[in-house]
Amino acid sequence: MKYGDADYVAARDTMLEILRGWAQEGRTDTYKTLSEALAPEHRVHYRGRMMSLLLGDVCRLDSTGTDPMLTALVVNATSRKPSGQFFELAVTEFHRRDPDWTVRM
Repeated sequence: MKYGDADYVAARDTMLEILRGWAQEGRTDTYKTLSEALAPEHRVHYRGRMMSLLLGDVCRLDSTGTDPMLTALVVNATSRKPSGQFFELAVTEFHRRDPDWTVRM
């Protein structure tokens, strides 16, 4: 898979649907679980750069307005928090600085 190719777009769209399902369930889960949910159609390692790229693009597609960002549902298995890259993207690209912006109202 290469950034922007047809397989990438398909993986991104699948990831978006998975995260929307998690949101409906009120669920958070790990990067590894998300990677496993994408397989076998889309091989995306949970610690790889492709996972970060896909999550960033899911944010750009779905995270408009003041609603919580779907990718906040994907957490580190140990800390149970999204990655540092997630918070960086939230602040730099989406200007989310309120400490409660990830909380569902």
